[in-house]
Amino acid sequence: MPIKIRLTRMGKKKSPFYRVVVADSEAPRDGKFIDKVGTYNPNTDPAEASFDKEKIRKWLKRGAKPTKTVHQLLKREKLKAKTLLDTKEVE
Repeated sequence: MPIKIRLTRMGKKKSPFYRVVVADSEAPRDGKFIDKVGTYNPNTDPAEASFDKEKIRKWLKRGAKPTKTVHQLLKREKLKAKTLLDTKEVE
């Protein structure tokens, strides 16, 4: 069961709003998901994206792979997957 970090579409017709979710790769785009880790709103100028860094770090450590689109959004927000994984946890 490969896990992906991907977008799920919300909002009205011709006015999309997306949630960034962690889901099984075989689940439908707008179907069942495991965890909500952020949002993306392309309707604003510039487009807004917000992420929960701790949740993304947790899922990347568990082996979740971001899709190309989510990877680009993370890069734009200066959150690289390697950087999130390289930070040491303080216990």
